[in-house]
Amino acid sequence: MASPDSKPVVAVVTGASRGAGRGIAEALGSQGATVYVTGRSRSASDSPYGGTVAETAALVDAAGGTGVPMVVDHGDDQAVQNLFAAIGQEHGRLDILVNNAANFAGAPVPGGFWEMPLERADLLTVGLRSHYVASYFAAPLLIANGRGLIANTGHYGAVSYHQGPAYGAQKAGADKMAADMAKELRPYNVAAVSIWMGGLDTERARAYIASLPPQDRPTAKRESPQFTGRVIAALYSSPELAALSGRALIGAELGSLLSVTDIDGSTPRSMRHVLGGPPEPHPSLLG
Repeated sequence: MASPDSKPVVAVVTGASRGAGRGIAEALGSQGATVYVTGRSRSASDSPYGGTVAETAALVDAAGGTGVPMVVDHGDDQAVQNLFAAIGQEHGRLDILVNNAANFAGAPVPGGFWEMPLERADLLTVGLRSHYVASYFAAPLLIANGRGLIANTGHYGAVSYHQGPAYGAQKAGADKMAADMAKELRPYNVAAVSIWMGGLDTERARAYIASLPPQDRPTAKRESPQFTGRVIAALYSSPELAALSGRALIGAELGSLLSVTDIDGSTPRSMRHVLGGPPEPHPSLLG
């Protein structure tokens, strides 16, 4: 995986202190990328699930890339602008932006949205608006590179019920945002997609599963957080990148198309038949 000028890829992965973002950053590092790792966690005690941007950056280094830890609150537009200004000053370009930062307000609990803390709507700020802001400041650097990719981390909850209205709106909104951005970026050879992840083996997921009664714990194999990063790396290098731009893509299906396996050699399964699939883009988005 390399930039158009054969230099190492420069990537940003937001929300990468732990979970999906950490795995994606590590996978990009394994392809030799310089990965700017963003998140709010300076100390492992900042989250009940542990993890820091410095720890993730060290994993990127160990995988063969160059990790750059950046403590960034993606609810602070000025901090995000400063991040991309620093990348512009250091590299003058950007290959890949992965929008993954999201403000989740706790584990799923029974009840209607009106019975939940109003803070659950914060996911529409850091999780949707934050995707727009990061893309806004990244776009000039992606264009300057001559080739680029914006990848939003998505989920089947964009079309099926999962964790309530705020979650569904965030995922559906991120899909449509990628489609519209792809339309406007197409003349500049910059792609934008949303990649639907399956059930992930993350710190948060393990804690939630452990809290369930033994008979209620799911037993299905879960995707590694690194799998989506492997798929993003393969997509960026693929001649199909432009053709797939603007689409919401199921990661398991895209991995199959691009011959990508998980870290243990397994092939994650698409859940399209159970949870639904992305809608076909309107022709106005593809021209």
